Amino acid sequence: MASTRANVPLRLQLYRQLRGAIEAGTLAPGSRLPPTREHALSLGVSRNTLLWAMARLQAEGYVTARVGDGSYVATGLATPPAGTHAPPPQLSRRGQAIAYTHARWQPPLVAALPFRIGAPEVASFPYALWDRLARQIDPRERQRLAQYLDPAGHAPLREAVAQWLWVARGVRCDPAQVLVCSGSQQALDLIARLLLDPGDEVLVEDPGYPGIRAALLGQGVQVRPVPVDDEGLCIATGAERWPAARLAVVTPTHQFPVGVRMSLARRRALLDWAERCGAWVVEDDYDGEFQYGPHRLEALTSLPQAGRVLYVGTFSKILHPGLRLGFIVLPAPLLRPFAAARAVCDRHAPGDSQAVLARFIADGHLLRHLNRMRELYPRRQRLLIQALAEASEGRLQLAPSAQGLHLLHELGPAARRGPQDDEQVSQQALAAGVMLTPLSRYAMTSRRRGWLFGYAGYDEAALTRAAQRLAPLLGQLTAPR
Repeated sequence: MASTRANVPLRLQLYRQLRGAIEAGTLAPGSRLPPTREHALSLGVSRNTLLWAMARLQAEGYVTARVGDGSYVATGLATPPAGTHAPPPQLSRRGQAIAYTHARWQPPLVAALPFRIGAPEVASFPYALWDRLARQIDPRERQRLAQYLDPAGHAPLREAVAQWLWVARGVRCDPAQVLVCSGSQQALDLIARLLLDPGDEVLVEDPGYPGIRAALLGQGVQVRPVPVDDEGLCIATGAERWPAARLAVVTPTHQFPVGVRMSLARRRALLDWAERCGAWVVEDDYDGEFQYGPHRLEALTSLPQAGRVLYVGTFSKILHPGLRLGFIVLPAPLLRPFAAARAVCDRHAPGDSQAVLARFIADGHLLRHLNRMRELYPRRQRLLIQALAEASEGRLQLAPSAQGLHLLHELGPAARRGPQDDEQVSQQALAAGVMLTPLSRYAMTSRRRGWLFGYAGYDEAALTRAAQRLAPLLGQLTAPR
């Protein structure tokens, strides 16, 4: 299944998906399609890829273009005979944006391929210990956890998170400021729904994480790309271009996907901007615990003037993504409205998982597991660098990093031949059984090109085999910089 999909070009996959949505009625006849630039951003694809798919749909009669008014789903299309399908859902514009934002997400068989980014080591998770902690829960407590719980989260877990943040990330907060949620993606969705109105402008990193843009676009927010340089988000540029922006989302400890640290001067400028404009800053600290050098950078939220910062954390990287637990550290006045929104969304996270995680943190198991991963991941990073150097006969030399779960090989300006270069190579790598993520997939207006290599979730044999499979393609990765 994975190899069949891997051989289908991305533009053809997108065309088939949109055509299927039209034929099924998900995109209703006569409905207006989003502008191509906005639509491409929500889908996480290049505009050229979307334009190719739209041109084919128009040529086949599925889409009509009205000069000066955009593109529409054609009317009068044949529909399935009555009774053969359920009535097609009529999605709102925001519903369409949410539904098609994740078109680039890979099915599980493909997502498990080596070099996938964001994949932690799950084989070394202490499952037996976790199960033992679960069995130790008092039966009466287990019955209480089976009832409806506080939407803000299990009190012992909120206390454990607050203590952990002070030790691990330098964040001083009260447990009453911690809201437990189902990972960072839900946290971003809650923030967008409670703090922003449709049409509000939000500053995001370019290149940056598409999941952030998805949560914002799904709420009708205007996403404004701000370039990233060696010091992180260029807040002065963003403030000048979009003075009405109400919020900025940043990954300051380890910028995703480029990997730079936001400088102290840039951090202070960002906080000054928020205070001056009455705006909010969201700190997505997705892998801040994985810093391997002797000096670890503390969170942006640890600075004294960070009163308008909302800190988003997750256990998906430090433990495993299947746990589906994360949290937000909120200014105290925001806790009650956020808890109410969490109750409307999905009430609360599973009580037993929250209780076990609270014990796991309080008893020191989280720190011990993290220390083991801090030793394992740098070894795997070195293995990756060595394996790629050997497979390329020394032509590809990745620069090591003192943090994170992936490495970036970025093309220099001379090698950025076109918008599809890194995407095309990634499709060829996928056909060879390797998930090589193109940097352009995370860019909005930026012309930066390159590839990301995830290493944390793969052992030595898997890393070596993947590098060997890439050998025929490595010449394209080492174009003159």
